[in-house]
Amino acid sequence: MTTREKKSKQKYLSDEYTFRINRVIDYIERNIDKELLLEDLARIAHFSRFHFHRIFRAMMGETLNQYIQRTRIEKAANQLINNPKKSITHIAFDCGFSGSATFARLFREIYDMNASEWRAGGYQQHRKICKTESKRGQPHSRIRKDILNSSIYIDDNQNMIWRFEMINKEEIKVEVKDVPEFHVAYIRHIGPYQGDSDLFEKLFNKLFMWAGPRGLLRFPETRVLSIYHDNPEITDDNRLRTSVCISVPDDTPVDGEIGKMVISDGKYAFARFEIHSEEYQDAWDFVYGCWLPESGYQPDDRPCYELYHNNPQEHPEKKHIVDICIPVMPM
Repeated sequence: MTTREKKSKQKYLSDEYTFRINRVIDYIERNIDKELLLEDLARIAHFSRFHFHRIFRAMMGETLNQYIQRTRIEKAANQLINNPKKSITHIAFDCGFSGSATFARLFREIYDMNASEWRAGGYQQHRKICKTESKRGQPHSRIRKDILNSSIYIDDNQNMIWRFEMINKEEIKVEVKDVPEFHVAYIRHIGPYQGDSDLFEKLFNKLFMWAGPRGLLRFPETRVLSIYHDNPEITDDNRLRTSVCISVPDDTPVDGEIGKMVISDGKYAFARFEIHSEEYQDAWDFVYGCWLPESGYQPDDRPCYELYHNNPQEHPEKKHIVDICIPVMPM
């Protein structure tokens, strides 16, 4: 395949993702006054419920709920100006709000005034607080802006590999390969976890203290990973489930708070990053917003996980070397 043909194919795949997201946006616009359910919107996009939220956020620069709420409140603000005889309560219901109290609270949060003040002329002095420049189909990951060029090739094992050269001379590599099933022992946490490095350190230390005396820490053969069972943009923080894991032989006995489960076989995309702890969200956004739309793949319903390759405390720059692993299937 020539370079021109590759670029043409990449554009087609990227356009397909944009088309799917735009179809959702159009549906929201037509049905802004109705209840907008995640399951329905994911089905319209032809993405799984779990991954649709991540893809939408990566491509639109805001979560699905944020987009819907912003669209509703901006539509209401416009109606307040253009329809001076229409009651505020009527406008609120027409824009999909469940009640006037919910609308009033959100309107004040956004515009720092109530709807009556806005209608009376407050809009003329208003300056938008939120200056995000979201555009349909445009990823907003900071990492995306740092890409100098990219290339694709097939290795000796017939795995497809993408390489992205960055401004800082580092490289992001994404490889799609078949992974056989394997077993992991885990400790599960239910509750908030994002940005809490102390929590992960505590959980892994507890798991290692169990595994060490049993001879289960056999690096580099032993894999260390975190599995995310829920999408934090869908599930309430207090109900999020994550499992810190090590790979173990399938006959390993477990008990108590140590559990065991199987990681299903299949195709996975492995995106390798060397990042600081605060850059994980950028890395996830890159995979969902930059790589996936041009890859020819879409995520399936198996859990995602992070596969760790080093101890950040031993890295000269305290960086994490990690693979973000996404289960994928052809589009």
